[in-house]
Amino acid sequence: MKQIVTYCAFVSLLFCGWTARSMAQEASKEAPSAEAKPAESKAAPTPAEPKEESSATDHTIRIGGQTIPYKATASTTLLKNDKDEPTALIYSTAYTRSDVKDVSQRPIAFLYNGGPGSASLWLHMGAFGPRRVVTDNAAATPPAPYKLVDNENSLLDKADLVFIDPVGTGFSHAVGKAQDKDFWGVDQDVKSLAQFISIYVNRNNRWNSPKFLIGESYGTFRSVALGEYLESNENMSVNGIVLISSVLDLGTLSFTAGDDQPYIFYLPTYAAVAWYYNILKDRPDDLSAFLDQVRQFAATDYAAALMKGSKLTASETADMAKKLTRFTGLSEDYLIKANLRVTLSQFRAEVERNRGITIGRYDARYPGPTYDLLTERAEYDPSFSAVAGAFTAAFNSYVRADLKFGGDKNYKVLPDGPGEAWDWKHDGRGGFPGAPSVEGDLIRAMTEDSHLQVQVENGYFDMATPFFATEYTMDHLLLPESGRSRIHLQYYNAGHMMYLHEEDLAKLKANVGSFIDSAWKP
Repeated sequence: MKQIVTYCAFVSLLFCGWTARSMAQEASKEAPSAEAKPAESKAAPTPAEPKEESSATDHTIRIGGQTIPYKATASTTLLKNDKDEPTALIYSTAYTRSDVKDVSQRPIAFLYNGGPGSASLWLHMGAFGPRRVVTDNAAATPPAPYKLVDNENSLLDKADLVFIDPVGTGFSHAVGKAQDKDFWGVDQDVKSLAQFISIYVNRNNRWNSPKFLIGESYGTFRSVALGEYLESNENMSVNGIVLISSVLDLGTLSFTAGDDQPYIFYLPTYAAVAWYYNILKDRPDDLSAFLDQVRQFAATDYAAALMKGSKLTASETADMAKKLTRFTGLSEDYLIKANLRVTLSQFRAEVERNRGITIGRYDARYPGPTYDLLTERAEYDPSFSAVAGAFTAAFNSYVRADLKFGGDKNYKVLPDGPGEAWDWKHDGRGGFPGAPSVEGDLIRAMTEDSHLQVQVENGYFDMATPFFATEYTMDHLLLPESGRSRIHLQYYNAGHMMYLHEEDLAKLKANVGSFIDSAWKP
């Protein structure tokens, strides 16, 4: 049908052109001699520049015994390229304390989640925003209506908060000649967020305010690269970076053939999960002390065994399987068949198979039914399924009812596009292709800025970004003692989103709040 229409249009155009020429020729024969006047050409109309939108509302909240008045601003910010052409509208939700007279004495934090390709609603509605959604702990939250409450663990008593949705997520999208995918890459993403932050700081006179970057998951990867970029390209120093469920070297999470590191890094997390589900023989009471023992074993005996590769004898394999059973709860037979190397997805499917349960990836405390008891690998993530509906509904309701923004716009929570099309090249550095890493960015940032502080939040039951891998990364930055002393690690009896556990939400608030205070106050 399209071909027919195109062909007809072409014939019509050709016919009209021929007719016009014929009429012109006839008219020229009859018209008196005169100099022909050229036809006036009309320039194509310039498309209207995309417009920013904004909605500001006033609120109060009670945190730590004090009543805090604040303004909530839901808005889009227009980004432009070097040719002054519009490229994107970035959506953000900003919470600023209303009774502050000197903003130079008021910290400001920029927050986002990860993915790559996730909107910021998780940190927004679960951890630090002034309103949060109530979810069930370590169990699936029942369907709507969901409960929204004032968040007494909001960071608003410590800093102004700006939650950012990267392009292609939330309400953020490309405009003009640009496409969403133009922003889907390590460096592209960093540059767009750096531009947003610069615009926000300029418009709101926040250059002299203490500044913090707070990211979760891939947001930690982003934060490190973003902090270094702001310092190097904008001369904008940040006081501190908070890394929640961190990964700076994606190779530490990738179970690739021939690389034994991930098996070593995941072993303490496997042990924590086995301890939580009470499947260990002679289960110790003290989780922290137990994990110290597992760390030691993983870095020595287990690592040495894996280093032997195919040279490991059958008796050595059997002996190591017996030791691993003590720490993981997996059977010796299973471990021997796995060649002592159990991937994350295999562990999640196997560790509670006899109960017909698959355990969560983001948070192993969340179990779910296994619908194929013969499956080798976990088929879904019960911890994501347990809360995704609640967070999505809560934010969509809140942004429209309370913040008066959004209308009929579609809020993209975790679209497939960015993750599938992400450009993992970073800053042109490196020789042969390898796993993406921003460790070098953190080294440069902490070397160039001798005051930069970093705090890392780790969940013991986080199976997406295991804490032992993070410890390894931080221990191998090869910073001098003056640099290492500015990196602080905190731990929680929860998972990737440790704020889903109310006790750890309070602990997270206390730790991050104290970090903000210490990183800027004299």
